[in-house]
Amino acid sequence: MTDPTWITTPITDSLVRGAAELEQTEHGVLVHRLPAWARQQWVDPQLTMVESQPSGVRIAFRSTATVVELDVLRSRMRYAGLPPRPDGVLELVVDGQVVDHAVTAGGVETTVDLATGDISRQVDAPSTARFAGLGEAMKDIEIWLPHNESVEVGALRTDAPVEEQGPTGRRVWLHHGSSISHGSNATRPTGIWPVAAARSSGVDLVNLGLGGSALLDPFTARTMRDTAADVISVKIGINLVNSDLMRMRGFGPAVHGFLDTVREGHPDAPLLVVSPIYCEIHEDTPGPGAFDPEAAARGEIRFIATGDPAEAVAGRLTLRTIRQALAEIVKQRQAADPHLSYLDGRELYSESDAAGHPLPDALHPDAETHRLIGERFARLAFGEGGPLG
Repeated sequence: MTDPTWITTPITDSLVRGAAELEQTEHGVLVHRLPAWARQQWVDPQLTMVESQPSGVRIAFRSTATVVELDVLRSRMRYAGLPPRPDGVLELVVDGQVVDHAVTAGGVETTVDLATGDISRQVDAPSTARFAGLGEAMKDIEIWLPHNESVEVGALRTDAPVEEQGPTGRRVWLHHGSSISHGSNATRPTGIWPVAAARSSGVDLVNLGLGGSALLDPFTARTMRDTAADVISVKIGINLVNSDLMRMRGFGPAVHGFLDTVREGHPDAPLLVVSPIYCEIHEDTPGPGAFDPEAAARGEIRFIATGDPAEAVAGRLTLRTIRQALAEIVKQRQAADPHLSYLDGRELYSESDAAGHPLPDALHPDAETHRLIGERFARLAFGEGGPLG
């Protein structure tokens, strides 16, 4: 089989959906989900890593191409002695249907030894995702980038010209949340619950699920304020508990301030506040969260809560106290904001769900539970009579 005559198309903003901006690099472009001014306000390794992981980001174009190739240089982190995360996945969607996938390889791998603090780095070549046998008709093509790895996107090669898709006519859903919204433990980019909900509800997703970083940061609120959107949701709670970031005295005003800022840019858009899903370790036990040392000794990743439940009455946050506070805050604000709604996260994943679909690391849902949460969110939020419907 001979190689096709390739047409190389640069990756520009007009071909990328779900990103805040693109940074030119030696290997192509690095996708960012937070703008540069926001990233400069808190230079944190965790935030730097997760905002550049393109959860919910896709390259979209129209073409009669039968073969498509995309070069990517991935960057990933692992912990010494613990199993590595699965390789990143790129998924090909043609006219709305997932038809193929490719797995990343090589790239840059940073290994952290939690016992010694040592950091090592291994650099390998980029990998190429190849999709063939696509048919000669004109079609809408999307390449969903890995949700769990930073990737520098290089050359896009096709055997026919590429053109922009143009406006889809669908409403834009802007969502912010934690690693659960980011897609931790999901196995593919279209399988994370916000993407599953968006695809089944016919909306275009902008995903600001930021692993470990849903912390009511003002720069995130301002990013949401400045991002075009028709409907908005914010899922608040788990990171504030497992980081042990603040007490109830700070939490309430911070939530009000976050919502105030979002409303500055979207005064009338439907805005849904979602409280945490059920998570046994933090229901009544404050953070900080930590790796379970006994599980680590077995080569497993699990999380534990290390706080004292007795301190919840003094204002240390738990999931139970956060849900109560969020419900009260939304009820108070609804008097002046008729487009504001509240959804208890336990309607998406409850204690009874945990019996049949336990969180494998005690914190993050698995692939099947992402599907379940996505289906429920689509029905409860976007379905008939839903606050975003």
